Amino acid sequence: MGNPRILLYFTLFFIIYMIWAQWQMDYGPKPEPVVASNNSQALAIDNGVDDIPQAVPISSPDGTIAENNTASPVAKAETATSSERIKIVTDVLDIEIDTKGGDIRRAVLRNYAVSADNPEDKLVFMTDAAVNFHIAQSGLVSVNKGTAPSHNEIYRSEKSVYRLAEGVDTIEVPLYWESANGVKVKKVLTFRRNEYVIDVNYFVTAGDQAWNGSDYMQITRSRPVDDSSNAFIHTYTGGVVYNDEIKYEKYDFDDIAEKDLKYQLKDGWLAMIQHYFLASWIPASEKSALYFSRYNRSNDHYTLGARTSAISIEAGQTGEISSRFVVGPKLQNELEAIAPGLDLTVDYGVLTIIAKPLFWLLDFFHGIFENWGWAIIFLTITVKAIFYKLSEMSYKSMAKMRKVAPRIQKMKEQYGDDRQAMSKAMMEMYKREKINPMGGCLPILVQMPVFISLYWVLLESVEMRHAPFILWLTNLTDKDPYFVLPVLMGISMFIQQKLNPAPVDPIQQKVFQIMPFAFTIMFAFFPSGLVLYWVVNNVLSITQQYVITKRIENS
Repeated sequence: MGNPRILLYFTLFFIIYMIWAQWQMDYGPKPEPVVASNNSQALAIDNGVDDIPQAVPISSPDGTIAENNTASPVAKAETATSSERIKIVTDVLDIEIDTKGGDIRRAVLRNYAVSADNPEDKLVFMTDAAVNFHIAQSGLVSVNKGTAPSHNEIYRSEKSVYRLAEGVDTIEVPLYWESANGVKVKKVLTFRRNEYVIDVNYFVTAGDQAWNGSDYMQITRSRPVDDSSNAFIHTYTGGVVYNDEIKYEKYDFDDIAEKDLKYQLKDGWLAMIQHYFLASWIPASEKSALYFSRYNRSNDHYTLGARTSAISIEAGQTGEISSRFVVGPKLQNELEAIAPGLDLTVDYGVLTIIAKPLFWLLDFFHGIFENWGWAIIFLTITVKAIFYKLSEMSYKSMAKMRKVAPRIQKMKEQYGDDRQAMSKAMMEMYKREKINPMGGCLPILVQMPVFISLYWVLLESVEMRHAPFILWLTNLTDKDPYFVLPVLMGISMFIQQKLNPAPVDPIQQKVFQIMPFAFTIMFAFFPSGLVLYWVVNNVLSITQQYVITKRIENS
């Protein structure tokens, strides 16, 4: 990056930014909940693991909330008496659904491995195991007792295995439930080829009386246990709620444990996200929904959900209630097409406005080279070209400083410990030589937001997860296994120091001598894709600075 002093400023700026970003995440202001009605009761949503259903409030068509007091199952005709698992295999998903509620109890992402070293070990993103418990549930509620299957009711299924065959693009998984008084519910989960979106549709046929009710959906998970996480890299894991009014709001596990969420929103969605992946419920866009959260202290499970406004179905008629569930990678080119704002789950923070164009450019180069390593290299070249003039200003200033360095050394010998006289003489010399001592800093300060944005692009993009480059670099999102890039990074910093004017202060000289070693150690644990960017950037900077320095010295 040029002058080591500037690199120190940048590092300090970056550390302050990361501290600020984490503080905003942990202690930043949260918007006040929008309560659906002054008569709203406290939420009582079942945590998803108890055998006994709890009361689930529902919204009436006018938006007010009524309380469903159905606390015990009602006998149902033509409905199974014990739950079983249904297995659905598509080209991208391996899903297990329980006939109890039609819950998604396990989701394996077939195109993503746990680690690059063992590509056959596919990533289990959702599971009902005790460790990393993470499931998705949905159900119906009604003001009429026993006429709506909650996520604790058992459906009947015609098959136990569904596979996406060659030449077939869609799988429909129907589940059946019927109440004692003749209400029939058909719950259909639809899977499509090369998609991580699951359509969930309820077809409700009313019995002898009109049916009034709504659907609800929720994600329940425990705090993640991930032994493979990088201590140097922190990404957000927790809940998110979005709509056009509140925009993108995070609710982490501590927020959910502290206070139940109650939002009445329209055209929104909820999600539980983590690094690279998400699980999200998207209610029907035309309906208002009450978004809620709940914490179960007994098993340390956290629930984020939504319940839509109710519909009425005349006696003997059939009505449809729909929602969508997304489970899979945060693919940036696909998320926005699924639902407005869903692409924000690729969390670039406050620098999203800069990071998105950078990812677009990175993706553009990947389309040309079909290799993320070469895409990073050419993105670095492009960014360097954009800021060429600013860098030139910085290097010219440093070259002039280097040229007058012998005179500064003589001043130091002349004035000794008289720092005030020394500073005055230096400023006079800078004025005569038309040198701006800050000229090497300001252009780099302008570029800092771009560098930080690129850091988040390389960190957040699932498209680069486990992506190989060349030779020993088989995973750009993991550290360099042989530490070659970090060593090259340290060598490039050492070369830059030789091109820069030496600091007058002896303490600064010692600090700058240590910097290449310190940064080599620090970068040894960073993803190799990030280190690749810094190495290429430094090589370009050295080339540009060498040419400018020689031109100034020979003038």
